[in-house]
Amino acid sequence: MLLSQIKEREYRFRLALRMVLPIFALFIALIFHSFVFSKESIDFSFYIESLLIFIFSTYFIFYLIYKGFDTKITDNVSKAFTREYVYKYLNKEIKSFKEYTFLLISVDNLNDINNRYGMSNGDKILFEIVVWINDYLKSKNIVNVPIGHISGSNFIIGLEGNKTKYKSVLELMCLKSEDIQINNIEIQLSGAINDTTFSDNLDYIIENLFELQNQNRESKIAINSEENIDPTELEYDVINALKRKDLVLLTQNVYKGEAIVFRECFIKLKTLNNKILHQKNYMKVLDKLGLMDDYNIVALEKIIQICKKSDDGKYALSLSPTSLRNPFFLIKIKELFYKNESVKNRIILILNENEYYPRIDRYSSILEQLKSFGIMIALDRLGSIHTTFLYLRDLNIDIVRLGSFYTKDKNPSKYKNIINGFCTMAHDKGIKIWAKMVEDEEINTLLKELNIDYLQGKYLAPIEKFEE
Repeated sequence: MLLSQIKEREYRFRLALRMVLPIFALFIALIFHSFVFSKESIDFSFYIESLLIFIFSTYFIFYLIYKGFDTKITDNVSKAFTREYVYKYLNKEIKSFKEYTFLLISVDNLNDINNRYGMSNGDKILFEIVVWINDYLKSKNIVNVPIGHISGSNFIIGLEGNKTKYKSVLELMCLKSEDIQINNIEIQLSGAINDTTFSDNLDYIIENLFELQNQNRESKIAINSEENIDPTELEYDVINALKRKDLVLLTQNVYKGEAIVFRECFIKLKTLNNKILHQKNYMKVLDKLGLMDDYNIVALEKIIQICKKSDDGKYALSLSPTSLRNPFFLIKIKELFYKNESVKNRIILILNENEYYPRIDRYSSILEQLKSFGIMIALDRLGSIHTTFLYLRDLNIDIVRLGSFYTKDKNPSKYKNIINGFCTMAHDKGIKIWAKMVEDEEINTLLKELNIDYLQGKYLAPIEKFEE
């Protein structure tokens, strides 16, 4: 039996006992008056007391029933702990133990299962996966483990001790999960692990687990091997860096033939103690704190200043598409470019998102407004995510960049026909095609043969700190 089911039974039993208490009190009152105060007859005061106890007990029982429905311990579908209960449970565990480890386990193909086999089968999968996890941990002599269903296909598990104690357990679990089939349905699991050395704030830990998992889903298991940054300190540093507009700008040349056509810009933040924050560390924080629009404006202002100080040269900067679709942010961009006409046709905005924006006419209209100010639009990760391909079809853009998947491979020539197809598609629409991560002569020669318009990579030029 799962720990969550045991706790649910314990809670229901305690609730039933509390419901019996008023009736038990009424019975004691009857005995007390019958055998102590009045051996011949029951005094009138007893009836008054009995009536009051009856009214109180009725109210108390209905109150407990109401509160019983209000408190939910197990999830109806998976029978694991609910998110609310497991958060309370794990926060108590964090306070009780010096070292505590958290595992995040996800059913990666749950959406596909729901679409192909129906939601009832998807629900069965969630329950069976919880049972499978519990049984697997029992086989490793890890018992009475809290497993919580925190969202759609995601489960959190709490374990006493340091993460090094459980790292191999999670690795083996993810490997063994490759053979799982429930009702002839293939299951795909992935996991991540971290512990309280990262933070003693449960929300920060869970956010970090999702980040780790997203970074390395293909390898099935993500372990936090990098230097830990305290989340509270990181938030403080990001907020202060934006207030001070303290950015570190790095650039890399992008070539057409032997000529530099523009430079891609990479933004880092500088803390009060001159520590450098990389994008992979602070981008999630910006989204969480609702500061992405502010960051994009500060970064864009920085690029505009650089353009104004130099006589020529174009600069490409990654910008959040969701910010562009914010009407207030769009007004600020228009004001910036209206006041700085000298930077017209010198700034390229690189857009990249995983989900296709359905109001495509509105999105197209926004991009056309930006283009009217001389802003060029580039789409990133062609061939790596489906949204870029769909936007290439639906939007009027200037440049599209290949996903790095095709250039960082040890044998890139095997993708020659695919890259050639992308080139033909882009050129037929009058769009320039751009490839990054050109790391050696082989890939450089191949891309030139395929008529890639713009090339970028360490083989051609390093990433350098921009000196004003």
